[in-house]
Amino acid sequence: MEKLKQRWNIESNWSIIAILLVFSINGSFAAWVAKPITSFFGLSLETVSPFIFWPLRILLIFPIYQLTLPIVGWLFGQFRFFWAFEKKFLSRLGLGFLFKESN
Repeated sequence: MEKLKQRWNIESNWSIIAILLVFSINGSFAAWVAKPITSFFGLSLETVSPFIFWPLRILLIFPIYQLTLPIVGWLFGQFRFFWAFEKKFLSRLGLGFLFKESN
């Protein structure tokens, strides 16, 4: 626990528990939200090969997860952590320009 607290620059055990809960809840939430979207587009294992369905589903879950992570984090009082996490993560993907402040 101490290593996580140092790495994530947090001080309480509650924050670690809340952060881990947010990661798990948001993952389930993103998968749950993606299901009706894939159905809307007529994508299911019955209509599409699993080799096409699963990569498309994962590509759909990824942006949903990224968009909802700060929101779910906010519900647990961890918005600041997850906003910084998102900016760092998306910057590593080459999308850092989304967070640049214009002068």
